Amino acid sequence: MRTVSPTLPPIGADEFHRWVLNHDDLIIDVREGSEFETRHIRGSYHVPLHLLKEHTEEFAAQMASRVVLVCQSGRRAEEARKDLDAAGLTGARVLTGGVASYAAAGGDIVTGRSTWAMDRQVRMTAGSLVLASALAGRFIHPQFHLLAGVIGAGLAVSAATNSCTLGRILSWMRWNRPVSEPTKSDVLAQLARHT
Repeated sequence: MRTVSPTLPPIGADEFHRWVLNHDDLIIDVREGSEFETRHIRGSYHVPLHLLKEHTEEFAAQMASRVVLVCQSGRRAEEARKDLDAAGLTGARVLTGGVASYAAAGGDIVTGRSTWAMDRQVRMTAGSLVLASALAGRFIHPQFHLLAGVIGAGLAVSAATNSCTLGRILSWMRWNRPVSEPTKSDVLAQLARHT
């Protein structure tokens, strides 16, 4: 049975870089597969957020008490921390600033094929759609302005619900599909080897 402890504060990249050199924390990267393949912290385990959410209790039961959760900005890692906390794993911390801040602090990063981060893809897609609808509304037909309103409403709902439908849609694109995506049994086997 796990000991209940208060929620730990996020950990900064500089502190984590010093810490990881001397300790054996379990580093869980909750980003999408293409993001993980592009760049990740050496020794981190890839557990996409959607997979973690589906099997939170099973994963929490296999995780060590010291876990650092990583994503691009910290939002998805914080979401994972809350899920793990609800499942009884209260020793998880979020790496502030994600992989980029860890790299800037001199951390050991593994690089692979290059793909834009999902939040950047969402901004580019939404911005391009709004720009195209504004131009089409001006030069083709005024009703094209409605598309800009729909995109704006979608972004507002996304912010209010802390979810991103556009990001999920973009994750299905060919360039965002990883070479391999871990399964529940893959993750459980990795976690068993770590503990």
